[in-house]
Amino acid sequence: MPHLATLLAFAAVALALVLTPGPNMAYLVSRSIAQGPAAGLVSLIGVGAGFLIYMLLAAFGITALLLAVPFAYDALRFAGAAYLLWMAWNALRPGGASPFQIRTLAKDAPLRLFAMGLLTNLLNPKIAVFYLSLFPQFIDRSGNVLTQTLVLGGVQIALSMTVNATFIITAGTISAFFIRRPIWAKVQRWLMGTVLGLLAVRLATDASR
Repeated sequence: MPHLATLLAFAAVALALVLTPGPNMAYLVSRSIAQGPAAGLVSLIGVGAGFLIYMLLAAFGITALLLAVPFAYDALRFAGAAYLLWMAWNALRPGGASPFQIRTLAKDAPLRLFAMGLLTNLLNPKIAVFYLSLFPQFIDRSGNVLTQTLVLGGVQIALSMTVNATFIITAGTISAFFIRRPIWAKVQRWLMGTVLGLLAVRLATDASR
């Protein structure tokens, strides 16, 4: 089992990760506003399945293999940085959209909602890099690596699911707030775009393993 101090430090990092705007938040919030909280929660189950896959890959050392392949990590981080920059541009460009903006989306069946949530998470550069570079730093190699990985992964999944579910349930209320106060919608959009841009730059310039 990880030490309490390790658990608390890891929980803080995991919480910061889920609170940072990214593909998961954008998809879940926009889907919830367009199709209702129930659709958002079904999508969240798909996102949770993606977390579970990443955790199992980490638990059985498969993610470590990717880091051992020459240029694999660099290819991942540069592709992830490009994707985050694209999201930042979509938020900051003239006429850019916020995840909390009401838009018309075709209604998806539950299976497609689940699949899209899963795919969005699996292709999320924030999550991929988290499990590749940050997650291993909290593992004590002298202890039971599998148990530690499952416990830490469980903490990360529980925090992410709880915070995202809160965003999904309150998305309509937040959206209504921004409609009544356009200036705050603009501030939120610029804040999101700036954070995504900074994340992209940090990801592209971080060569650590």
